[in-house]
Formats: sequence, structure tokens, C-alpha cells
Amino acid sequence: MTRVKGGIVTRRRHKKVLKHNRGNFGTRHRLFKRANETMLKSLWYAYRDRRNRKRDLRRLWITRINAASRANGLSYSKFIYAMKKANIQLNRKMLADLAVRDPKAFSNVVEKAKTAI
Repeated sequence: MTRVKGGIVTRRRHKKVLKHNRGNFGTRHRLFKRANETMLKSLWYAYRDRRNRKRDLRRLWITRINAASRANGLSYSKFIYAMKKANIQLNRKMLADLAVRDPKAFSNVVEKAKTAI
């Protein structure tokens, strides 16, 4: 059986990893082994933090809705309960946006929800 040399495949893989790590400090962008470790870790962090960003944004939206609804005389939990009773189907992202950008519209939503309970 003939010998197969994998030089070109290995070279391409190494160049791909080193290209991914451009801008890193020291051996993290020069040496393949260190660069590969850095790349694998960075990809894992990116995967994890895409999920964490969703959690953080939801937490922010809830905080904003709570502050705005308390200014209108309801706690967050009572406001969400009233919204469900009034069959107002706005998600938390839209409610938080209303609370920040258009407080009058948000107070109208709160009043509609209050009439349901």
C-alpha cells in the first residue's frame, strides 16, 4: 500500500485555525496548539452566551415592565395576571419597549388590564 502524506490537509486546517485567532495575544495566534485551544474555548463561550443573552434580555424586560407598572399602581405579577385575564397578548419584549419609549401607551395597556380584574 502506498504512503499517503497529509501535508496539504493539515496545512489547510492549521491555517484555518490560525486565521480564526487573528488578533489574539502572543502564542494564541502563532502556535497551532495554543490557537486551537483558544478557538475551541471561544466557540464554546459563543454558544453558551447566545443562550445567556436571551436570559439577560428577558430579565431586563421584566425589570422595565415592573418599574413602569408600579408607576401605574400595579406590581409586575398582578399586571401580567390582569393582562391574561383581559386577553391582551403582548409579549414582554414589546411591553418593555412600550414602557421605555411610549409611557402613555403603556399606561393605557395597564388601564385596560386593570378593568379585567
